[in-house]
Amino acid sequence: MKPGRFEESAKAVKSHTGALVGEDLHYDAIFRRAGVVRVEDTRDLFNGAAILDIAKLPQGPSVAIITNGGGPGALAIDKLISQGGNLAVLSEDTMVALNGILPPNWSKSNPIDIREDADIQRYITAIEIAIRDPAVNGVIVIFTPQGKADAIDVAQAVIEKASKTGKPVLTAWIGADTVADARQLFYENKVPAFEFAEDAIKTYVYLWQYSLNLEMLYQTPEESPLAGASRNHLTTIVRKAARDEQDQLSQEDVARFLSTYRIPAITSHLAGNADEAAGIARRLGFPLVLKVASSDIVHKADTGGVISGINSEEEVRTAFQEILENVKRNQPEARINGMNVQKMVKKYDYELIIGAKKDDTCGPVIMFGLGGRDAEFARDFAVGLPPLNQILALRILEQTRIYKALSEGYRNRPPVNIRQLTDILVRVSDLVVDFPEISELDINPLAVGGDSAIALDARIILDLKAVTSRIPDHGHLIISPYPTHYITPWQTDDGRNVLLRPIKPEDEVLERTAMGRLSEESLRFRFFKIPHRITHEMLTRFCNIDYDREMTIIAEYNDKGEKRSVGNSRLLTQGDGETGEFAVLVADDFHSVGLGLKLMDMIIGIGREKGLKTIYGIALSENTGMINLAKRLGFTVQKYSEDEVKFTLEL
Repeated sequence: MKPGRFEESAKAVKSHTGALVGEDLHYDAIFRRAGVVRVEDTRDLFNGAAILDIAKLPQGPSVAIITNGGGPGALAIDKLISQGGNLAVLSEDTMVALNGILPPNWSKSNPIDIREDADIQRYITAIEIAIRDPAVNGVIVIFTPQGKADAIDVAQAVIEKASKTGKPVLTAWIGADTVADARQLFYENKVPAFEFAEDAIKTYVYLWQYSLNLEMLYQTPEESPLAGASRNHLTTIVRKAARDEQDQLSQEDVARFLSTYRIPAITSHLAGNADEAAGIARRLGFPLVLKVASSDIVHKADTGGVISGINSEEEVRTAFQEILENVKRNQPEARINGMNVQKMVKKYDYELIIGAKKDDTCGPVIMFGLGGRDAEFARDFAVGLPPLNQILALRILEQTRIYKALSEGYRNRPPVNIRQLTDILVRVSDLVVDFPEISELDINPLAVGGDSAIALDARIILDLKAVTSRIPDHGHLIISPYPTHYITPWQTDDGRNVLLRPIKPEDEVLERTAMGRLSEESLRFRFFKIPHRITHEMLTRFCNIDYDREMTIIAEYNDKGEKRSVGNSRLLTQGDGETGEFAVLVADDFHSVGLGLKLMDMIIGIGREKGLKTIYGIALSENTGMINLAKRLGFTVQKYSEDEVKFTLEL
């Protein structure tokens, strides 16, 4: 729980994105990406803490509500919709089954109002039917003390059903002291229990958000495939702008950035006077748009700096003069460099905005939402942390209200190509990852219709201090991208080809299989004891790492069509930032072929690259193979405990 949600930023902004994305949204993005659920108040904090330890995680946001009181059911719907959850649409089979066991006057919909005279059997059967429905991701059971059913008896029945399903079952026993013993029964049997239906609903939505956040936590985007020689000329542009003390790039330079990162954009031609504009218009053809070229103007339309629908050279000259007069009247201090002449895009269905904003503390965020002139008024947008991949980009889209229209269509407008939008978001993310010098980036509007998308206007604002300071690769990011530069093909001494690469979250199955094939001696040498079992939690911690603070290199081998992990080396940076602890593991059938030496050598190089001064490792005294390898690589070996030794290497 973080206060300060509505604190306004005092900093001046130079783009729509800058005006929309405040500090608090940075924290929202960071929390989601780190697997953290943000709650609104203290009550939610305790409800969330109580439920995350005991409840099953839902696979979706859709809830079935079972209640013996219509009022609490209606309040639950309001809370569900307001919190972003969904009321599950019950299947035809479910409706038929419910009609067979409920009174004729039941609600005939979700919430499933089983009526005030409901007994235990009616509760049990309704829960069973709802849980079977594939559209139902979780069930909220509401009890009010009326009719035949006893609060404790119903609670015991719900506990039994909840223990036999993989879907979360949350309860709201309303009635203060009259149902307190039943709620205590839920607590003792680890079934989430609440005093009010609204709390149960709200906590379910937090549970769903937690499930989504965990999925995002496992997403580790790779380094930009667009990085490399193609961006060197862009670095030159940035440095030249800094030398000229220009913190905003020209339209021509912005176009070069967008083109390099394959972001579709309208071509813009700068005209210094009306005659030049008319000449450009003659070459381009009509209709055209004229936009004022000025680094001092954030919102061109608000100053009268945009005129569209120009259909002749005479209209071009008239529009040129009209824009000059408008800007001088509305923003007289603005410096005008001329007019940008563009072909007019006539047919599209939506105006969107994609942008980025860098915070000194939190780093950059990527923003997507409803764009156009009213972007700041509509405030329908969402943010996420770079680097992005397709899944993370889609999660940002899904958080906006406009996403439903984009994905399903709206009135006479067909759905748009969502994959194209996520591609553009990923490319904007790549751009921001590669250029820590960018303070703000704004594409508004992005005109979208069907399979087409094109940026009609864009701006890039520079952080001039970042241009002159030396920022390490990805030093401006909260999350380091997958370090592809460590991927190395290599051959063992006996001629087997392996691929050495950083570990990924999706390697969990690979590592589980690898550990299952190790001898007891290899397991004991690595873990100092033989693990009773290899757990998901253990493997998650091993495979899902922060590449900035730790590194695990695995050796991947194709064994007759089966992909195997045949070794790994791990380096964990300690809290002082100067020391790292390492560990090495090699599959039994890959001993004595140079793999352990190669894995250790890579760890030494990575330690140097991270600026460590010392790396060390600890092994059992009887692990002579590891001791000999450490000595060969120049480590100092000394006794650490009764049955352990410590290796130390000064880098």
